[in-house]
Amino acid sequence: MPLPRARPASPPPSAGVDPLAEPLHRCALHLLRFVRRADDASGLSAARLSALSVLVFGGPCTLGELAKAERVSGPTMTKLVRGLERGAWVRRTPAPHDRRVSLVIATPKAARKLTEGRLRRLQLLSRSLPAKGTPRHKALVDAMPALESVIASLARAASAGSRKRLAKKPTPRQGRRRID
Repeated sequence: MPLPRARPASPPPSAGVDPLAEPLHRCALHLLRFVRRADDASGLSAARLSALSVLVFGGPCTLGELAKAERVSGPTMTKLVRGLERGAWVRRTPAPHDRRVSLVIATPKAARKLTEGRLRRLQLLSRSLPAKGTPRHKALVDAMPALESVIASLARAASAGSRKRLAKKPTPRQGRRRID
């Protein structure tokens, strides 16, 4: 029988850190790790599933937009999309606004795969929830608006941060000569 792993001590309270932040962070990480295990049944890597998710649930986009959404380089995304094309998960088509640019579009096969994966994760999570009507189930239901509010606040902060980065005047790269 394996020995239980000791939980590391929580970090000491820091200025500006709400004591609720640490257990919420820990719970979110563990929750995602456990439900992500259901994705193994898809037969696709986490990177491919993530890129397909952007396309299936967010709609077609350019390679550059997809790379930005996935926080990878353009060449990395190009390689990933080529593999997805070989598997008939995505197709490329010229963008209507600029025929020199390609849009990456998820195929119906990809949409089915993502929908099936989502159902597997939800079923796994559902089996672990407290029984309906119990106080613990009600507590989770009651907590959802507060959790959704936290997520919305994080999304607003991330969006504001993106706008600030875009508004900054780019500076020339150091170590390179600028030719104007």
